[in-house]
Amino acid sequence: MTDVTTPAAKKDALRKEALARRTAMDELERIEKSLQLVDHSDTLPLPEGAVIAGFWPIRDEIDPRPLLDRLRQRGHRLSLPVMTGPSLIFRSLERDTELVSAGFGCREPGPDAMELRPDVLLMPLAGFDASGNRIGYGRAYYDTTISGLEKTGALLCIGIAFSLQEVDRVPTEAHDKPLHGILTEQGYRSFG
Repeated sequence: MTDVTTPAAKKDALRKEALARRTAMDELERIEKSLQLVDHSDTLPLPEGAVIAGFWPIRDEIDPRPLLDRLRQRGHRLSLPVMTGPSLIFRSLERDTELVSAGFGCREPGPDAMELRPDVLLMPLAGFDASGNRIGYGRAYYDTTISGLEKTGALLCIGIAFSLQEVDRVPTEAHDKPLHGILTEQGYRSFG
């Protein structure tokens, strides 16, 4: 029997609830709300010329690609994550970058793309709360990656999600890395 009182078990239950709400969204609504991210691109606290790591959407995640294109037009360099074991590396994303299948419908830059150190992570997530705590997908890839990147310089972590993925309170564990902000179709919110 599973102990539902542990932070991990509580997060798992919240993850399932938030993902069920996301999955229940109509496809057209998902597309429209993804496009609305672009409307709020000016509100993101991005350093000028920052290297920004986005993500390739899988399943029913919010689609950040139109937002990424807008940020590229504004002079930011883009990258996408590549799985390398317990953490991620980030490779350059240009208009002509060859993307390869990474499983689960995800695409990533191939091995010829230059590895970059991002200044900003635009991160997918399952759920988030009003304090900037996030629920990932349970493998701690981003938590591990953030820990490593923080050792090499400043890093801005922004979650990208639909507003309906917000939960009342995310229980935290020692390895959890909070968000600096969240961008939804409703706009950008900064966390103290």
